[in-house]
Amino acid sequence: MKKRLAVLAFVLILALFTAACGNGEDVATAADTEAETITVTHQLGETDVPKNPKKVVVFDFGTLDTLNKLGVDVTAVPKENLPTYLASSYEGEEYENAGTLFEPDFETLSEIDPDLIIISGRTSEAYEDLNELAPTIFMGVDTTRYMESFKENATLLGEIFGKEAEVEEELTAIDTAIEELNTTATESGKNGLIILTNDGSLSAYGPGSRFGVIHDVFGVTAADEEIEASTHGQNVSFEYLVEKDPDYLFVIDRNQVVGGEYSAAKTLDNELVNGTKAWQNEDVVYLNPDYWYLSGGGLISVSEMVKEVSAGVE
Repeated sequence: MKKRLAVLAFVLILALFTAACGNGEDVATAADTEAETITVTHQLGETDVPKNPKKVVVFDFGTLDTLNKLGVDVTAVPKENLPTYLASSYEGEEYENAGTLFEPDFETLSEIDPDLIIISGRTSEAYEDLNELAPTIFMGVDTTRYMESFKENATLLGEIFGKEAEVEEELTAIDTAIEELNTTATESGKNGLIILTNDGSLSAYGPGSRFGVIHDVFGVTAADEEIEASTHGQNVSFEYLVEKDPDYLFVIDRNQVVGGEYSAAKTLDNELVNGTKAWQNEDVVYLNPDYWYLSGGGLISVSEMVKEVSAGVE
């Protein structure tokens, strides 16, 4: 009897030990999965980013656009000047207000204790402070290589959040639409000029600029190849528009998103502009500043940008 009890006790101890070891392996495996990271090299440094982060703060509206398209939820965004098409999704109380694009609310961010912060140019000066708070990556679009940069950002977001297949599908659809647009624009033989209006003043943008994708990728010939490729464009006059006399005039109204007295339509409705080919042929194309000025480089915005230019050159 004593021998039988001893054997039984040994078997029980062995079973408990085996179970404990098994549970330990399961816990270790779960911990390893949870701790999996991706090393991201970006414009401002190198950052180890956790895969599938739970608490995400986004200071770049192009990134927010892409995450919205992919169905990835976030914790906090800067609620001031949210693009109209994103405001309905993120202005509710369930999302924390992260401050502004230029001035993050560090008190709120500290309370959130985020797993990942994503920024771009307007928030870049706060990078060091944000990176001390949580892993922070820069995901602005490089306008000198717009599509490559846009695709890299979208692909990275797909990898971080486990949405690789969805990103690939969206990028394929965008590539197809761009190919069709490029063919139409090239075969038309017409040129175009991109301007931004701001309280009655005009700035022109050409190839290689923040809006130069119209020329560089979409295939619209530039009416002026010599425009300075600066962030704020090249200041121009109404006489300049008459001189260049473009077939298409692509217009981005900054006042529509930041406020101001003069709309683009009011600014351009004058005798000089009225005499240009673009105006007389009704080929003045007003582009949505939400997509072009606020949230460029997102899966939604780039798709809509292609649609707008396609409709304008048909």
